[in-house]
Amino acid sequence: MTSLELRQIHKSYGAYHALRGIDLAVEQGEFIVMVGPSGCGKSTLLKAIAGLESISSGQILIKGRDVSGQEPGDRGIAMVFQSYALYPHMTVAENMGFGLRMAKRPKAEIDAAVARAAKILRITDQLDKRPKQLSGGQRQRVAIGRAITRSPDVFLFDEPLSNLDAALRTQMRVELSGLHAELGATMVYVTHDQIEAMTMASRIVVLNRGAIEQVGSPLELYRNPDNLFVAGFLGAPRMNFFDVTVEAVSGGEARVAAPGLAPLAVRLAEGAAVAPGDRLTLGVRPENIALLSSPGEDAAIDGRVRLVEHLGRETILYVDAAPLQCVGSESGTGSLTVQIGQVTPVEAGGRVFLSIDPRDAYLFAGDGRQTVTARKPILSP
Repeated sequence: MTSLELRQIHKSYGAYHALRGIDLAVEQGEFIVMVGPSGCGKSTLLKAIAGLESISSGQILIKGRDVSGQEPGDRGIAMVFQSYALYPHMTVAENMGFGLRMAKRPKAEIDAAVARAAKILRITDQLDKRPKQLSGGQRQRVAIGRAITRSPDVFLFDEPLSNLDAALRTQMRVELSGLHAELGATMVYVTHDQIEAMTMASRIVVLNRGAIEQVGSPLELYRNPDNLFVAGFLGAPRMNFFDVTVEAVSGGEARVAAPGLAPLAVRLAEGAAVAPGDRLTLGVRPENIALLSSPGEDAAIDGRVRLVEHLGRETILYVDAAPLQCVGSESGTGSLTVQIGQVTPVEAGGRVFLSIDPRDAYLFAGDGRQTVTARKPILSP
């Protein structure tokens, strides 16, 4: 059953087009996470669903009911904001039951709803306290509890964990995922945090400049990005991109090369319009670049380490490999990132030889709008 449907949503502020023809269907019980750079329209879209922003055109349907012109309180939604928005003079129980009191629900019903939400969120012993007596994580649980008591058709979350410290964010991610599983509710969640998106979402919606770039499961988007933007946005450290030229096309593969890069034969998508002489962008994720112990036939790049980051479970190398032309780097020359899944003795200033498995490489059309590589398995063999 479709819980939420967006049909050709447009939003303009004068000459500025904030949302550009958004189409999205959310099924009952899905956890949808919307991500994108600052100013991409994700918070505007969430507020439009909530009724806090009017839309210029289009339709918003919740369980088949057109709510485009309805007030927020009539839409069957509950929203959790980045700021906790709790009433300081009310107790936790009073804050959680506030929406039901405004709806003039019976006291017994309110008390039962508050007790149920408090049990789910493990804050039963905090009900008599006021917000100033709570930690940041406890305040966010109260804000979520206030949403739960309303039993909405759709939960909306606007960067609810961004005010918490790193350890507490990790804990709350786990708790929100567990809450979603327990309630079986439809949730739409906005964040700029890729880890939140990758670990919590049933599907991720990637937005850019007010339009949807791609929708899919976290691993689908990570393994098979539709275009250069999605490939570069999802992943930390971000994917490396290089300007390459097609030397030959044969047997469904394109052999590409560039100054500073040994030729690679990359499998093409069926029907991809690629010809010798074409300028493409080669993409390789940092974890898919191998560090060789010595130069050899497998070496694709010869570079020098500029910086080493030892992170315990992994090591990040920043490697200069001019004259390789790196897309998106500040200098435009060969500066790439390598992620090694172990501690490595490599030091800054050292020479390194790097290998790229063509099966892990991506090719993008010259304008970056299309991936021309064959689809990759979601789970690597």
